[in-house]
Amino acid sequence: MKKIMLSVVMLASVALISFAPKTSKTEETTFSVDATKSRVDFTGSKTSDFHTGYFPVKSGSVKVVDGKLVGGTFAVNVAGIKVTDGAGDNLMKHLISADFLDAVNFAEATFTINSVNYTRADRATVSGDLNLHGVKAPITFVAYIRSVDPAKGFFAEAFFPLDRSVFGVKYGIGAIDTDVQLAIHLYAKK
Repeated sequence: MKKIMLSVVMLASVALISFAPKTSKTEETTFSVDATKSRVDFTGSKTSDFHTGYFPVKSGSVKVVDGKLVGGTFAVNVAGIKVTDGAGDNLMKHLISADFLDAVNFAEATFTINSVNYTRADRATVSGDLNLHGVKAPITFVAYIRSVDPAKGFFAEAFFPLDRSVFGVKYGIGAIDTDVQLAIHLYAKK
């Protein structure tokens, strides 16, 4: 009887171990932003024209778990703005003045990812807090995750309008659109 009971207990133990959920150790990988390749392009429109340019990304990192973006923080060099159309230096000086970005007092913008919700293998809705012009506000956009490879690096893009008036940049409203079209190109490496 003892042998039968011992056999039943051992069989039950083996069955429980076999069907127990497997625990996998998930490893978080951090990629550092490549500031030489990353940037935020912009297009600003007014009633009679538009202007283009970009802001350099100063620093940052992204966190990846199991090949998926899960978090990150970034700093953008607002004072380093470059205008890429014919308006050149004159427009650049106006954009960094107190009328627009007030780069003397707010030389940097930061973004912190709060959540990432994948909608496809290469696409995710990213929500976070943008601190720009002394104002912190939540923003949400769709990111296109192009590469998450420890050897080749991380590359993602996003294209969306940003309402500058939410951040207190209100110069020229009526003649100049409050939505600035952004194209973010973010490269990072291990």
